Amino acid sequence: MMKTIELQKQKIYCGNLMLVNAKYPLKTDDVSNLIPADMRFPDILMKRDAANVLQLIIEKLSAEKSIIPVSGYRTLREQTDIYFTSLKDNGEDFTQKYVALPDHSEHQTGLAIDLGLNKKEIDFICPDFPYDGICNEFRKTAPNYGFIERYKKDKEEITGISHEPWHFRYVGYPHSKIMTEMGLSLEEYTEFIKSYRDDCRFVYRQSLDARVEIYYIPANKEITFISMPDNCVYQTSGNNIDGFIITVWRKNDD
Repeated sequence: MMKTIELQKQKIYCGNLMLVNAKYPLKTDDVSNLIPADMRFPDILMKRDAANVLQLIIEKLSAEKSIIPVSGYRTLREQTDIYFTSLKDNGEDFTQKYVALPDHSEHQTGLAIDLGLNKKEIDFICPDFPYDGICNEFRKTAPNYGFIERYKKDKEEITGISHEPWHFRYVGYPHSKIMTEMGLSLEEYTEFIKSYRDDCRFVYRQSLDARVEIYYIPANKEITFISMPDNCVYQTSGNNIDGFIITVWRKNDD
């Protein structure tokens, strides 16, 4: 049996896979489902799913005393204040490299987190998160649970942001794993998935018994309709540009 799913056009601008950068600004101000990324820091917030997964990784690595959240969700006003304060204190060159323009920051989505090595003094803009020790263990483990290191050194021309070893973005599994295995930034992954449609899906073998099917569907003017089997688990996400990324979990004998 099949069911029909309706996707409203405004949903293009919502979801774990939304691309927010200098070219594609944030177009929604959804502050629902925000919770502390770490209960010890109640003012540092993330979307509920992202916060729960972050804590799962931290607990798995027994990193509660070593890794702390530095910056999570920001309002438009907070991002504006940070941007212009950095311009004043650090200059234009530094700010353009490390601070996104208001409404062009992933921090306003609630899906991004800056992490730092727990030290006496922590730089709010560029916290220390090295490529060794517990920080690198987090970096290697994160894609298995839905997080990616968002701004890598070899992707600066694509992302428009300088290398930020401390900035992680929740995109959900298995997208995080696919991006990491294929060496793709979120920008590149967004374009990559556009080549897969309902009749020709990208297939990720999750295990011997299960697979994940991923495809893109362009948005219609008002409502986009997709058909989905009754017995499957699926997720939809807008790409913040022009359509939706559909993720379907299936058994290999389906």
